[in-house]
Amino acid sequence: MFKVVRGNPTPEELAAALAVVQARAAAASSATAAPQELDEWADKTRNVPRRALPQPGPKAWRSTHWPR
Repeated sequence: MFKVVRGNPTPEELAAALAVVQARAAAASSATAAPQELDEWADKTRNVPRRALPQPGPKAWRSTHWPR
């Protein structure tokens, strides 16, 4: 049920507004939410280091600048 709160629309204007609202509601309900594939740059697994970080120890400073 719709209620006009302000203004005095003509029956044609009211029918047009109602048609738009119903069409948008129908499109939103019929649209299937397909899972979106993430872009590779947004993939959180890219931020996980592939090798373990150097552990503290007497010679750990040597491996701090090794290529990863």
